[in-house]
Amino acid sequence: MPRTGGDSMRGLAVFIADIRNCKSREQEKKRINKELANIRSKFKGDKQLDGYQKKKYVCKLLFIFLLGNDVDFGHVEAVDLLASNKYTEKQIGYLFISVMMHHSNELYKLVIKAIKNDLASRDPVHSCLALTCIANIGTPDMAEEIGDEVPRILTQPDTLHGVKKCAALCLLRLFELKPDKFNHAELSSRLIALLSDQHLGVVTSACSLIQALVSANPDEYKGCVSLAVSRLSRIVSSTDLKDYMYYFIAAPWLSVKLLRLLQSYPQPEDSSVYERLKEALESVLNRATDPPKSKKIQHTNAKNAVLFEAINLIIHYDSDAALMVRSCNLLGGFLNSKETNLRYLALESLTKLAVSEFSRKAVMKHQETVLQALKNERDLSVRQRAVDLLYAMCDKEQAGEIVSELLIYLEKADYSIREELVLKIAILAEKFATDYSWYVDVILNLIRVAGDYIADEVWYRVTQIVINRDDIQAYAAKTVFEALQAPSCHENMVKVGAYILGEFGNLIAGDERAGPIVQFKLLHSMFHLCSNQTKYILLSTYVKLINLFPEIKEDIEAVLKHNNQIQNSDAEIQQRAVEYSKLSEIASADLLATVLEEMPQFTERESSLLAKLKKKSNTMVRDREFDKEEAPGKKTPVDSPALPQRVAMADTGPAQNNLLDILDDSVPSNNINNNVDTLASVLDNQPNSRGPQVIYDVPPYNESLQPNFVNFVCTRNNGILFENELLQVGVKSEFTGTKGTLGVFYGNKSPLPLTEFNTVLHVHPKDQASLSMAAQQIATVIPAGAQVQQVISATALESFSHTPFIQLTFMNSGVPNTYILKLPITLNKFSVGTTMTSQDFFVRWKNLNAPNQECQKVFNATKPMDNDSVKSKVAGFGLQVLEGVDPKVDNIVGAGIVHTAGGQIGCLLRLEPSKQAEMYRLTIRTARSEAAALLTSLLSLDL
Repeated sequence: MPRTGGDSMRGLAVFIADIRNCKSREQEKKRINKELANIRSKFKGDKQLDGYQKKKYVCKLLFIFLLGNDVDFGHVEAVDLLASNKYTEKQIGYLFISVMMHHSNELYKLVIKAIKNDLASRDPVHSCLALTCIANIGTPDMAEEIGDEVPRILTQPDTLHGVKKCAALCLLRLFELKPDKFNHAELSSRLIALLSDQHLGVVTSACSLIQALVSANPDEYKGCVSLAVSRLSRIVSSTDLKDYMYYFIAAPWLSVKLLRLLQSYPQPEDSSVYERLKEALESVLNRATDPPKSKKIQHTNAKNAVLFEAINLIIHYDSDAALMVRSCNLLGGFLNSKETNLRYLALESLTKLAVSEFSRKAVMKHQETVLQALKNERDLSVRQRAVDLLYAMCDKEQAGEIVSELLIYLEKADYSIREELVLKIAILAEKFATDYSWYVDVILNLIRVAGDYIADEVWYRVTQIVINRDDIQAYAAKTVFEALQAPSCHENMVKVGAYILGEFGNLIAGDERAGPIVQFKLLHSMFHLCSNQTKYILLSTYVKLINLFPEIKEDIEAVLKHNNQIQNSDAEIQQRAVEYSKLSEIASADLLATVLEEMPQFTERESSLLAKLKKKSNTMVRDREFDKEEAPGKKTPVDSPALPQRVAMADTGPAQNNLLDILDDSVPSNNINNNVDTLASVLDNQPNSRGPQVIYDVPPYNESLQPNFVNFVCTRNNGILFENELLQVGVKSEFTGTKGTLGVFYGNKSPLPLTEFNTVLHVHPKDQASLSMAAQQIATVIPAGAQVQQVISATALESFSHTPFIQLTFMNSGVPNTYILKLPITLNKFSVGTTMTSQDFFVRWKNLNAPNQECQKVFNATKPMDNDSVKSKVAGFGLQVLEGVDPKVDNIVGAGIVHTAGGQIGCLLRLEPSKQAEMYRLTIRTARSEAAALLTSLLSLDL
């Protein structure tokens, strides 16, 4: 910078001193008005002002403005200063323009012209002033006018380092203003080359610029990875960088920027580049354990800043087990640090490491320390990170202890995080419950401790699980009955109690202490304290109790007919009371039992609690790329304890508060015996001892019976499996997680009944431990023109390689008939698509590089090679089509997770069509070797 000692501006100093000496606001205002009048007269006077005087008066105006006073003149003089060749005068001109001139000012064009002149100047000081001004106050108009000049200055070889630094940051500002004007193809190579500049200040500024450009167009800047690795390696190994050593740490800001830049790309494919990067990361980790070279906090902060960013890069790559375990061990040491910020950052990073298979066990070693942090930590934000980490590290072995500790913490947790904490406890209790009575206890305890923070989804979920599991229904009824007897009972407990007692109160009615009238009076004693939504549920429970306990019918009818209900101001309460009382009067016992029958089991879908938690918080919720929870599907509101279709409760809340998921399309009833059979519950899907036999063999199969079976692999879940002049076999299937449910319909097309009708399931012997199947017993006679339904359930225990069969045998007009048909149960049916970014995809793709994890097949296209049609088939196959991932537009890339009881299998797909040769090259990589070849074979059948 030029020396400014000769330009002391004594008049400005005197004015500032006068302002400081003012005794009151009025005196200060008087002095300012006097000075403004003097400056205005000077500017309007006949005497020509020189540069020094203009500078002095403009400085006074700036000072007055910064004191909070309005200044509406002096702009012309400030613009005049921009044309001065003196640094101090030009500097004050730019300062005034940056602070006080709006871009709508009519003088703005003159400002842009002056900036252009300074950019073209050979004086580096003038260029830096202009670039700094653009970076501070740049506008879209300025970007249009000057956008081409800044890249030229930045990439010229003879530009001074100081100017390059300013130019890089100025270009960043222009890019943010006008990203569409930026020519990536033309500038990318020259900008990347700045990372190898000798001056670290230039590299630091260029790093900030390239980081922003990469987010907009990553493919154009791939070349920056090797240069960033090279520069990082040199910095880490250097011990003397002159002006860039900060408390014995070499260029910490640049190191952090380079590490963040590398996180924008997957792990380098070049082994030499990766080895060099690995050495640099190891050096950073080693330095963390070295004795400190200074006791000053600046040294510690700089060293830890680089360390945590290096760990973030290791987590991003998620490929080197040794580095990830070392990172865990280092972070574990910070958990007992005296510095609150270090404890916070350590917990946050460990939460990310907990979802990786490489480092999960290493994180588990710190469980006790994390629990102590939850109990004793004084800082709320650190306790919240401890909760996140416990949630992420929880598994079946640790679930009991972790959930218990979280429940204890819930009682004293800050009110702002209680709802989120409740969701996490509910999810963990459900996910890792081995004994569902424990799950019921946990949820009821949640309601007791934090009833006001219980989302509707929590109590919806517990009622679903109780309904679907026969083994805990009596326990749940007993437990909730006892909970309702507490002196203070939360309204959410009343909802759960009403729902469960309305369904299963009869299971505990044998005990005099929980007899029918006791249950009813206990529930009704809370009626007047509840909101209208809860009263709706209670009224429905009352009518359910009439069906369960006819002996208390008169007591319940008296309540339903009471004026408090029939003349209630709430129309819904009126309607329910009148309809339920009338129903109990006119309906026979059989009709009442049919209308108020027990709620059928719900078909399981993935818990809606996880989706709510993700919306509630941005914290880690165990969504590993290959361990994601399936998003909840479309929901049907069900608010009644057990009033399906005929007597249903009105919605108890807005549409988003859906209870549990049932099938969108109800299964038709059996035409023979009119039993109302829903698809078998997946939550309690045990083989039916009365169901058809399951044989583990390979039956003789005639493919001509099902020429269109291949359509069921990708594009269809419902349709006709087989049809001839005697029999039509249709199927409606649904797959959720590891469970599959098929509704198979047998229609008699002949004029005579089909007798001795029997079905046998055939599973390949190799799949005996991989695929579990069971089926519902059906009628042995199908009358002419009638149709019967059979529910078949399948559970993927591991990846299975053969399609199961069903053997149908029957007599028609005395002639035996046997048909063996394939069932549309293939491994891909248990796959759920998952989304990921381009860089995440290729990181995963590279990690799945073992020979047995990939299967590639080149084959001729058997159907028209329409891109949209093929994408639809890939999506129907159970994979998410990832748009914009593959650089070749025609290539199709997909990702998904195959759910089996033995674990989830990540699956990545790349399909390369050659329309000229009418061929495909299909490559599938999976986390388990046996799955890749099978999925490749299945998908190629339909292409």
